[in-house]
Amino acid sequence: MVQKIVQSGDPILRAKSKPVASVDKKVKDLIKDLKDTLATQKDPEGIGLAAPQIGRNLQVFICNYKDFNRVVINPKILAISDKRLDDCKKKSKREILEGCLSLPYYYGPLRRAKKVEVEYLNESGEKITEEFEDFSAQIILHEIDHLKGILFIDHLIKEKKPLYKVEGDEWEEVELI
Repeated sequence: MVQKIVQSGDPILRAKSKPVASVDKKVKDLIKDLKDTLATQKDPEGIGLAAPQIGRNLQVFICNYKDFNRVVINPKILAISDKRLDDCKKKSKREILEGCLSLPYYYGPLRRAKKVEVEYLNESGEKITEEFEDFSAQIILHEIDHLKGILFIDHLIKEKKPLYKVEGDEWEEVELI
C-alpha cells in the first residue's frame, strides 16, 4: 500500500533503525509498501526508499533505478573505497547532485565512495555479499545513511557544500545552518 513519505524535520528520520529479526509477513508487507510508495514518486522521481521514510525504523530499504533493483535488509558495510576513478586520472573530485524524497526539490553536490562492499539479507532472507560501484554505491550509501538517522544535508553541512532548491526550471542556492 502506498504510504506517506516522512518529511525532514520529523524525528523518526533521525533515529537509528533496528535490525530485522526475521523476514516474516510484517517485513514482506513493509517491503511491498516501500515498493508501492517508490513507484508512485514521479515529481520528483525517487530511486531509493528506506523504511524510516515511511515511518518505520527498521533496517530495510529498496533501490529501483533502471536495471538496478535491490531489497536490502540489515546491511553491514564490509569494505569501502574512497578512491574514485577520476581521482586517479584527473586529480579532480567527481560530485553528483544528490537529493531525497524526504526533502523534495532540494539537491546538493556530494562525493561518495566509488565502491562499497555490503553484506545484507534479500527479500527471501538469504544472506548476500555484494560490491556496488559508482552510482549504485552512491544510492546504497544514501539509503544506509537513512538507517543510521543521517540525511544527505548532514554531509553538505559537514563538507561546507551548497544546497539548491529547484522550482520549475529555476535553481536557487539556499543557506544551510
